[in-house]
Amino acid sequence: MPLKADLDSIDWKILRELQREGRITNVELSSRVGISAPPCLRRVRRLEEAGIIRGYRALLNAPALGLDVVAFCLIGLHHQSEAELKAFADRTRNWPIVRAAWMVSGESDFLLHCVASDLATFQTFVIEELTSSPNVDTVRTALTIRQVKDEGVVAIG
Repeated sequence: MPLKADLDSIDWKILRELQREGRITNVELSSRVGISAPPCLRRVRRLEEAGIIRGYRALLNAPALGLDVVAFCLIGLHHQSEAELKAFADRTRNWPIVRAAWMVSGESDFLLHCVASDLATFQTFVIEELTSSPNVDTVRTALTIRQVKDEGVVAIG
């Protein structure tokens, strides 16, 4: 599969380090990737402007914040016209319990990653929001038991 961006080995090192530790200083980053600080900062800015680096976040410990339920929902729609798919995608943006959402192929149309404080809150969301949402045909849920891997979204060798 061809790359959509023109990246050299230094760019890949920068991406690997930033994905591992987003709060690293430019001076430390430049030391780790083997170039001086000014060109390193220029490269990071170029990667940001190109949209390769989408942003920076703090990774929070959900259970420590009282958010103990993680679940995935597979949603099937009655109709899959472009307008209907867009309408449902737009709806997901207004549900705080939905932390990430994907349009998928196969038997379902959407996969939702949900995080809730407790099972009752999640169940209420499923019953009152998801199943009653316009054009929703099926909702299948999978409650997680334990997270066994949590790596960066992009695998960088």
